[in-house]
Amino acid sequence: MFDSKVLDSIEVLTHSSIRIGGEKVIYIDPFQIQKEDHDADMVLITHDHGDHFSPDDLQKVVNADTVLVVPELLEERCRDLFKDNRVVVVKPDQKLCECGTDIETIPAYNNHKPFHPKKKGWVGYILTIGDTRVYIAGDTDATPDNQKVKCDIAMVPIGGTYTMTAKKAAELINRIRPSAAIPIHYGNIVGKPEDAEVFQKAVETDVRVVVKL
Repeated sequence: MFDSKVLDSIEVLTHSSIRIGGEKVIYIDPFQIQKEDHDADMVLITHDHGDHFSPDDLQKVVNADTVLVVPELLEERCRDLFKDNRVVVVKPDQKLCECGTDIETIPAYNNHKPFHPKKKGWVGYILTIGDTRVYIAGDTDATPDNQKVKCDIAMVPIGGTYTMTAKKAAELINRIRPSAAIPIHYGNIVGKPEDAEVFQKAVETDVRVVVKL
């Protein structure tokens, strides 16, 4: 069920760094964080590349009560770095509930490129906030796994090179048909600002594209 308040609460801070406000403050892959607000109830990490798992930026958003949700390969590092925090370890294709939020993990990987092998166990997430399902794809191509996703809001990478291009991302959106789509992972490390326009034009008109970068 699409809730525009949930859509309004989503910020794309830069690249794939996302903050979702509301009753609980949730960060996904905090990166290049400008303020030290230490306001996170929960932080979810998709994989261990430096533009997604940045300990310096994590230190700016966590507090003593923050829950960290991380893929299995990051467990040891997170337990060492954040000894006072609860660390929840996930694998692809799991369902769990943390901070009152239902979470599903979706495999995130490249089909033919070497950057994000499926065997690493990296993930995207579906968060159920109220009745609204929010999909954060992580670094991925369009795959048999994410083509089955059912969500109300989808946040997908469009920058190419390491992930989908804008056109391929639009094809995925046209297939899974959320109510709204937000492009991410462009305009900074990879991808051009104009990729958002390419994505928007390629998405079919019954899906609302919201550009937040």
